[in-house]
Amino acid sequence: MSTDARLIHAQAIKTANIDRSLLNNLITLYSKSNLLPYSLRLFHQIPSPNVVSWTALISAHSTTAFSLRHFISMLRQPTLPNYRTLASLLKTCASLPSLSFGLTLHSLSLKLSLSTHPFTASALVNFYSKCRLPVEARKVFDEIPQRDEVCYAAIIVGLAQNSRPIDALSEFADMKKCSDLGSTMYSVSGALRAAAELAALEQCRILHGHAVVTGLDLNVIVGTALLDGYGKSGLVTDARRVFDELLMDMNIVGWNAMMASYAQQGDKNSALKLFYSMEARGLIPDEYSFLAILTSLYNAGLAVETEQWLNRMRLDYGLEPGLEHYTCLVGAMGRAGRLKDAERIAMTMPFEPDAAVWRSLLSTSAFHGAADMAWTMGKRLLELNPHDDSAYVIVANVFAATGRWDEVAEVRKMMKDRRVRKESGRSWIEARGKVHVFLAGDRRHERTEEIYTKLAELMEKIEKLGYVPVWDEMLHEVGEGDKREVLWHHSEKLAVAFGVVSGAVPPGKALRIVKNLRICKDCHEAFKYMSRVVEREIIVRDVNRYHRFLNGSCICGDYW
Repeated sequence: MSTDARLIHAQAIKTANIDRSLLNNLITLYSKSNLLPYSLRLFHQIPSPNVVSWTALISAHSTTAFSLRHFISMLRQPTLPNYRTLASLLKTCASLPSLSFGLTLHSLSLKLSLSTHPFTASALVNFYSKCRLPVEARKVFDEIPQRDEVCYAAIIVGLAQNSRPIDALSEFADMKKCSDLGSTMYSVSGALRAAAELAALEQCRILHGHAVVTGLDLNVIVGTALLDGYGKSGLVTDARRVFDELLMDMNIVGWNAMMASYAQQGDKNSALKLFYSMEARGLIPDEYSFLAILTSLYNAGLAVETEQWLNRMRLDYGLEPGLEHYTCLVGAMGRAGRLKDAERIAMTMPFEPDAAVWRSLLSTSAFHGAADMAWTMGKRLLELNPHDDSAYVIVANVFAATGRWDEVAEVRKMMKDRRVRKESGRSWIEARGKVHVFLAGDRRHERTEEIYTKLAELMEKIEKLGYVPVWDEMLHEVGEGDKREVLWHHSEKLAVAFGVVSGAVPPGKALRIVKNLRICKDCHEAFKYMSRVVEREIIVRDVNRYHRFLNGSCICGDYW
């Protein structure tokens, strides 16, 4: 138990042993004891505060805008900041966030020749990362002449936070090449976050081994990132093993991550069991706990239970549901065919519906063949983003399925007039620690000929088993032979073919593919047959959820 700062202060007064150095230390001690008024009162007793005094005061208020006000007062003295002062101020700007003040501080650090000092530079990297400016963060990092562990941790975490997972993992690898630099819990957890976004299972395992060697595997922050990485890679059993090893020290974040792993698989029983176990240990569920439960119920297709849990969240736990919670309910209602109820909830919830809500209603309307409602939801989605290619494609397909060709032509014309093109599909698969990325019709891979030969072989085999192509209405202008080729060469099919010819995983083990978009209906249908041909499970994580294909079927029940 730490000593009360007031006792130290009282003893100093009794012995008349008070100097500026002690007062500076007491300011810091009072702030760490959550006694900020004492810090400010003590600061005003210093006859001639120096930069250390001002920095102690600024750091004490680093979580509020008061630190910026104190900084302005310091400059009026005048007293110039040092690298610790700037680092503390940049931390404040990152948390607020205050881009304009942070840019001013960067300019000042350049004038004072402090911008490349590891303390200041790592704070600048963190500041730009929190402000969603990863390019600027990278520029600051590249200009640091002598990088330490903190600098590397800042850029790795920053890139991971800004959806630059490959860059984050690359920086982690560069750091390990510097033999004199050790890993920290932040650099390892940041790299794991990047691996989780890629669903890069092999990278997770490599990082897990590194954490064990460095003794960081027992750190809760690293452990939580690790179980999240395994969960998002589809290995929920491995995630649970990590969770159980850290159970005694696991906080609410870890419990939520574990529940979210179950939720992605639609395993509502395991998610609910964990929820009740968490409560039994005295932990209080938060909004993320409920989001995991609602997601698991939605993915399991349970509309009634989803609504019940949303009500429980509000009435029994006093937590107000957010937009994401209502989106789960809207999706669950739509999936159950209760389209009008789903629309009513979207229109009456205490939030303005966003693109995710309208896209959920569009997808469920299309799934149930409700063309008019799909068109209405598609138009609402396009009001928010006129260049959302998926909206045009889904609406055109549902109109085509119901034989409404005039409306199909209208959607095509609208798409052409607005110069909207379908976003390129991108899929990736790991093989021996390396991530291989494929685009539709991609011929850049060094093993292209083998990949296309194997894919042709697979497609011929699944046709003999009964596979029938599912045509995308947006391929209407393509000739029959070309249509067939376009469908055959989707990025996820190329990734599967590469996985087979490369021996990416041992025989009998699952092939794991990650896709940046929603998996198309044709690939979904093809993979059900391919799982029988290759006699192994094929796991695809698309932008919506996990699909596990085995023996001709998928766990999503053909709904996603």
